Amino acid sequence: MAAAVAATRLVLASRCRAAARGGGASRSAERSDARAFGRAANLLDLAVFATGLSVAVLPLVPPADRPAPVLAGLLLAAGLHLGGLLRLPGAAPSGPARLRQVVDATSLGISLAFAGWVALPAGPVPPSARTAALLGAAALAVATVTALAGWGPRRGVALCGLGTAATLFGLAALTVLVDYDHSGTVLLVLVPPLVAGPLLTAAGAEAASRAVRSGPAERPAPAYPLLTVPAVVTTVAAVYHLLVVGRFDTPAVLLGLAVIPPLVLREVLAARDIRRYARRLATQEAYFRSLVSGANDLTLVVGADLLVRWQSPGAARLFGLTDAEVLGRPFGELIHPDDASRVAGVLDEVLAGRRPPLVAARFRDGRGTWRDTESTVTDQRAVPEVGALVIHVRDVSERRRLERTVQQLAVTDQLTGLANRRELMRAIAVRRVARGRGALLVVDLHGMAGVNDDHGRTAGDEVLAEAGRRLRAAAGPDDVVARLAGDEFAVAAVQGPVLAYALGTRLLGVLTEPYPLPGGAARLQVSIGLAEFAGGTDVDDVLRQADLARRRARQLGRNRVEWYDAGLEEQLVRRLDLERELPGAAARGEFDLVFQPVLGLADRFPVGTEALLRWRSPVLGTVLPAELLPVAEDLGLMEEVGQWVLHRACRQLTVWSEYSRELWMSVNVSPRELVAPDFAHRTSGVLAEHGLAADRLVLEVSEPRLGTDVSPLAGPLAALRALGVRIALDDFGGAQTSLAQLRRLPLDLLKVDPRLLRETSGDGGRLIDVVVGLGRRLGVEIVAEGLESPDQVDQADRAGCRFGQGFALSRPATAERVEAYLEDFPSAPR
Repeated sequence: MAAAVAATRLVLASRCRAAARGGGASRSAERSDARAFGRAANLLDLAVFATGLSVAVLPLVPPADRPAPVLAGLLLAAGLHLGGLLRLPGAAPSGPARLRQVVDATSLGISLAFAGWVALPAGPVPPSARTAALLGAAALAVATVTALAGWGPRRGVALCGLGTAATLFGLAALTVLVDYDHSGTVLLVLVPPLVAGPLLTAAGAEAASRAVRSGPAERPAPAYPLLTVPAVVTTVAAVYHLLVVGRFDTPAVLLGLAVIPPLVLREVLAARDIRRYARRLATQEAYFRSLVSGANDLTLVVGADLLVRWQSPGAARLFGLTDAEVLGRPFGELIHPDDASRVAGVLDEVLAGRRPPLVAARFRDGRGTWRDTESTVTDQRAVPEVGALVIHVRDVSERRRLERTVQQLAVTDQLTGLANRRELMRAIAVRRVARGRGALLVVDLHGMAGVNDDHGRTAGDEVLAEAGRRLRAAAGPDDVVARLAGDEFAVAAVQGPVLAYALGTRLLGVLTEPYPLPGGAARLQVSIGLAEFAGGTDVDDVLRQADLARRRARQLGRNRVEWYDAGLEEQLVRRLDLERELPGAAARGEFDLVFQPVLGLADRFPVGTEALLRWRSPVLGTVLPAELLPVAEDLGLMEEVGQWVLHRACRQLTVWSEYSRELWMSVNVSPRELVAPDFAHRTSGVLAEHGLAADRLVLEVSEPRLGTDVSPLAGPLAALRALGVRIALDDFGGAQTSLAQLRRLPLDLLKVDPRLLRETSGDGGRLIDVVVGLGRRLGVEIVAEGLESPDQVDQADRAGCRFGQGFALSRPATAERVEAYLEDFPSAPR
């Protein structure tokens, strides 16, 4: 029954061969293993069938003839079993492993044969019993060695080997017992091996079939625990025989001695294998040691107590660390104190079984320098050969240095080394959130274009760098100084607005000091706008407000600090409208002149008029010169506007001259117009074009616009005086022109501010008396302007002013109205 069941299972397992031939496996090696298994399964199937048949025929044969069929069954089953077993894939390895297996089988077979020989009863032994004992011992040895060789990595081969050994042992024992005419209950002791053998063979074949279907696996070299088994079997059998029989016959002695050569040969092979394995291990160790030593990572083995047990040989090359400095010490001592607690927390997580992240920390090298590192931690406590944490440490100092350099370049102005706009905006945002107070100062340097033109761009860069150093020195330690663009800088101050305004005043002082350059020194003007952090809705709004205040400071004459207030918004819109509409206004006919007569205070007769510009804009309405001229000067339109005023005033004076009215015409000019190289020539051309005498034209220059150095104007004014044009100094008393400089200017008229009529000098006299006396000494006529009441007119007259101008005498009017006014005077003496 057991043979039938086993044969059926072997037939089912042999279908693996058909699956392999049908394309179930994709690789040729797998197909080859499948075909080999099919052939082995067929042989094992026949062996199981022969075993069952050998046992089944015993009741049918007379007792005297039973040894022959059982011995024949043993011979057939042994051949089929061993042939099928050795054909199983992986059962008979090649090369040195095959030689070891043959030696092991020979040694074990001889020892089993010796044991079987001495175990036979004393006296004559039937030939069939001796044959069965020797054959069974040899077959049992081959099956046992194969089973042990396949134990573990080839479970199917091992089970088939055990089944073969059990089957052959049962048949050999059955042959011996039958030959000695034993029957009945004695034979029942052979039932377990004869039943278990075929079943184990079938189970092993099924396991080998599954291994074939799943493909070949990596198989480590098998271990052979058979070096001492033959010696043990021989010794036990010899002791038993001595105790029972007391002597050995010649065949027994020869069999016992035959066990020794295979054992010696197996020891030699084992020694050779050990040496080969040692060389292989040494080679592998050297290979992996070279890999670890040449790696760019430092490998540390850290125990559960966080003590360093081992470090890779590259530690000295990578970090300058010796084993004496590291081994046996806590891993935390190698980590920067600021990072130690965080690293310890990561190691605790690893010990708790959680997967660690990439650990960034500063690692101390052999020279005591802290290096930036990144580490990975692997828990190898479950590996018996390691039993610790493995930490791979990589030096990323150079990468971090490059990252910091790139970050620094991203937030730093390359010329001055100050923060750039991006960093300034970030600093303002942080301070708005952290402090809630502070102020932004936007600084604009005027005059850099002249420095670049006169000294070159290299000198201009030096001036900007020096300005950056001065800003940094004047600002506070917590203030952020930045370069916005070109000649614009900014300071994000942490102080309140009052202290920030004081800082702006200091910045004015240091930035307006001369900048030493080869061949001279450069002077710059500065405009500073100030806005509070809390005043803007966001960072961009704060910067916009500070920039508006900076523009206001520029419009008001520069070298000043201006606060931002809500009115600046309207002023900016007005300014932008003026800048947009002013270009082309003269060509569009939007300019107009009004005229204000100048009267003699003694007789109230008109002696001249002053041409006053008006811009009649259809968009902006009437724009006065005080608002128009600064915009024209900033836009570079002063020459165009001045030429239009001069032409129109001279043409109007020509018209009035036709009625025998000897009046002069005053026209305001700016210092920038006067210093133009061809201004005198153009003025002469205008006079000639309109046929006017030069002395009937008076050019007025405002004293506040002269500045402290009038030497650049002395030459152009002298050239105009040479033409016969008269020169007037307007708004005298509104600035601080020194007397020495006043004497250098070729003046004909002084137009004094009416405030001088009320102010007194140091000795109690009125300043107007001093000015009138000075005019007489210099040969200059005094014109009192801005007279708005009869009292002021009388005061000017009593002070000795010859001429007067103001609302109290005559208001500015159009040419037609002035002409009607002049009709009341038959003539106007000069």
